[in-house]
Amino acid sequence: MIQVPEEIPLKLEDGFDRITRELALPGEFPPAVLEEAGWVAEVPRPGGKDLTDVPFVTIDPPGSMDLDQAVHLERLRGGYRVWYAIADVGAFVRPGGVIDAEARARGETVYLPAGKVPLHPRVLSEGAASLLPGVPRPAAVWVIDLDADGRTVGADVQRALIRSRERLDYTYVQAAVDTGTADGTLGLLAEIGRLRLALERERGGVTLPTPQQEVTAADGGYRLEYRLPLPAEAWNAQISLLTGMAAAAMMLDAEIGILRVLPPPHSGDLAKVRRVAGALGVPWPDGAGYGAVVHDLDPKNPQQAAFLHESRVLLRGSGYEAFDGAPPKEAGHAAVAAPYAHVTAPLRRLVDRYATEVCLAIAAGEPVPSDVRASLASLPALMASSGRRAAAVDRACVDLVEAFLLRDRLGQAFEAVVIDVDERRGGGQVQLTDPAVIARCDGPVPLGEQVTVRLTRADPATREVRFTLT
Repeated sequence: MIQVPEEIPLKLEDGFDRITRELALPGEFPPAVLEEAGWVAEVPRPGGKDLTDVPFVTIDPPGSMDLDQAVHLERLRGGYRVWYAIADVGAFVRPGGVIDAEARARGETVYLPAGKVPLHPRVLSEGAASLLPGVPRPAAVWVIDLDADGRTVGADVQRALIRSRERLDYTYVQAAVDTGTADGTLGLLAEIGRLRLALERERGGVTLPTPQQEVTAADGGYRLEYRLPLPAEAWNAQISLLTGMAAAAMMLDAEIGILRVLPPPHSGDLAKVRRVAGALGVPWPDGAGYGAVVHDLDPKNPQQAAFLHESRVLLRGSGYEAFDGAPPKEAGHAAVAAPYAHVTAPLRRLVDRYATEVCLAIAAGEPVPSDVRASLASLPALMASSGRRAAAVDRACVDLVEAFLLRDRLGQAFEAVVIDVDERRGGGQVQLTDPAVIARCDGPVPLGEQVTVRLTRADPATREVRFTLT
């Protein structure tokens, strides 16, 4: 998600407000939702087993208040134990209540540079249900045992009461690992994270090494920059993926649940991407899968950056698959290279609450609650709709910031790399080095080549930026 500083120029903020209106994002919560949230925040469902002695910590971006996950890691003889506590939103939100109905209409939290449109009222998402440090909180606690290579050997989940010890951010964790001062959970996060990344590569999973666009303050104004995620973010993501894979396996064994799925790429798309790799000089050894090819690519290399952009076609088409009975034929997630479920972000994503309730029932040897069971079939369409809306907001915000920051630079020349060619309309997309802009370029653009382009349009009103070759 594109990020901006807290102090935003008024015209830019107006643009974000217009995006909110254009894409019909929900506004304030209705009074009945706020009223219900107020009283359930005071009287949640009992938290289950007392695990407040487990020294969990949270790891999130700086300033985050909607804390979905807390982690504690242990070394066992011959392996590891992962304790992963997930905010127990089901302890507060009753299926069929007004909070549940509003959450089903929203689907997920939508993030904008100037704020967010939350899935749940803040009294829950940033208060009573958030795994904030120093206070007891209900949680769904996963306990996953790994062998010495990081492979899963057992998994369980139960309701519990926890108390996180600290709220950490990725920069702090990375610095602790880099300086050799990380011990306990932080030291093991790096160790287990690296093992899980190696297993991801072994099974053919895909993590694209692509930079994120970010807006930063500079010289009294603003600039766009690219930021590559820290290794600590990838290690933490592997704990989430590990849990999602354990949840999927549990639901498939029980023949009920909802999976996050991504079909294998079409043979035609795969053949095209292999041709692009050859044209750009990106090595693709015989027998190697797509995940192995992209694993070590450098997005700073023009040809490799273009290949990473072009190859994203192989990762399109993700969705959700609900089942109650025989598992679906296409139960895998091509990028994870395994069955996978969303269960680790229930404060921000509707489906995670329902999938967690399914897993809690399965693990306890109890029937899945009838209201949860009845809702599974409707979730894929709800999540598809909210996902499209969130993606449209993200793209519109990026386009607005790019146009706003370039609006006074018409006619200027920039160095860029061609990352996409439009074979039907001509032209393509270029990625500027500075500022961090990706936009359309007119003219006969050569894929993967460094070019000089001239800015011909930058209109914040239409959020359009265009270049032409010089």
